Amino acid sequence: MKSFTLLFLVVICGTGGLGQKLKPKKRSNGEEIKFRTKTKDVCTMSISGDDEMKLRIECKSQDMSYWCEFTGKPSVCRAFRNNPKIYWNQIAAELRKIPHACESMEVLKISMCQKAPLEALMKQIAAGVEPEELANQEESVQKMSTSMRGAGQWSENETEAMKLAREHCWESLHDFCSYIIGIFRG
Repeated sequence: MKSFTLLFLVVICGTGGLGQKLKPKKRSNGEEIKFRTKTKDVCTMSISGDDEMKLRIECKSQDMSYWCEFTGKPSVCRAFRNNPKIYWNQIAAELRKIPHACESMEVLKISMCQKAPLEALMKQIAAGVEPEELANQEESVQKMSTSMRGAGQWSENETEAMKLAREHCWESLHDFCSYIIGIFRG
C-alpha cells in the first residue's frame, strides 16, 4: 500500500509540472541560513527583498550578541540570477572564515560575482552590539510570544514536510505533496 501511494505521489509530482516554465530555484524572502564563525559564534542570515536585497546577520557569542545589515542588488550579477542559492551559501562560507561576522566587513565580495557592477555588492548599512543579558531578555520575550501564538501554527513535522515538498515537488503541488509527506513522516 505504501509503495502504491509513493508511486502515486511521484506520478502526480511529475505530471503536475507539464506546461509550466522551469523557474530557477531561489531562496525565498525570510529564509534563514545558520552558520558558525571561526570563534564559534552562532549566527543566522536572513534575506529579504526582490531587486534591492537586504541581508541581516545576527550572531550570539558567549558574552554578547551582535548584528549587521547589508543591502545591494545582487540580481545584476548573472551568476546570482542563475543560482541564488550558491550566492548566499558563498557569503555564509566567507563569514565562517572570520572570527566576528560583522567586523571589518563593509562590503561582502564573493568569487561568483567578481565581474559584476558595483551595485551588485552587498554593502553594510548598519551594525550593533548588545550585552548578553539584554539578548537573553529579548529571547525570553520572543519565546513567550511564540508560544502564545503556537496554537495556530504548524507542528515541526508539518514544517519539515513543507520544506521537502518545496524542494522536490512542483510549485502548484506543494500543499498536496506536503500533506502526503506528512502522512509518511507520521
